[in-house]
Amino acid sequence: MVFNRLIFSEFHLCQRIFSRGLKLKPAWDITTGICVERLPVVTPPLNDIQKKYKELLYTIEIENSLKSDHEIRKDNDIIQAKQLKESIDVDYDTVSKITAQDFEDSSAEELGKFQFADIITEADKKGIKNTVDRCLQKHLVLVTSLKFGSDMKQVLPQGLWKEGETLRQTAERVLAQHCGPDLKVQFLSNAPCGFHKYKYPAEIDGKIGAKVFFYYANYRSGKVSEQVKHTWLTRSELEDALPIRYNKSVQQFLIEENI
Repeated sequence: MVFNRLIFSEFHLCQRIFSRGLKLKPAWDITTGICVERLPVVTPPLNDIQKKYKELLYTIEIENSLKSDHEIRKDNDIIQAKQLKESIDVDYDTVSKITAQDFEDSSAEELGKFQFADIITEADKKGIKNTVDRCLQKHLVLVTSLKFGSDMKQVLPQGLWKEGETLRQTAERVLAQHCGPDLKVQFLSNAPCGFHKYKYPAEIDGKIGAKVFFYYANYRSGKVSEQVKHTWLTRSELEDALPIRYNKSVQQFLIEENI
């Protein structure tokens, strides 16, 4: 709650300044950061509790369900076979030439030839991290390189707000300019989901630092421009790549994978 209040107090303060058109020169740069997340492509493995719950639901469904068309057909085949064996009058035109058991056998044979695709991709095997075709059972977050003074840091795509824009418009513009027009995402809100501020290195004059308002978006399609140095990282990889305080701010609005 304290974190959310901080976000919206900062957010509404910026809105008041923008709407009134005040000719103030803030001591802090206003920026937006975009958390682009690729959701899992393959269902993650179930834990023990989830497996037990799945088995319970399956048992309840079987107990409460009616017979399927295939089960009814199988029962009819048994009756017809008994009638044929006992030489009871049977309309041979209505006797199925392919029984339900024949159908089951052919289906089992076809299923035996089927092979599931490997969830370990070529990118996983080669350790390539600049593609969404990796870690298919995990969430991936887009991380780019940004220069802070003389140092390069790994952070989410971010850029400065321009006068006349809303913060959401700034986020859309920054993502398109920084990552290229081919990357398609879906923003989930008009309001920021997180906040972070940091001071500039001593060699940067003019402003104390930057206030970053984070926006969350889901990856849809496309690729990041090849000219942009970037990676798609899992939650555990984020902890090693992002600056410590910056990572804590980002983790505040990311949902835990194990929930």
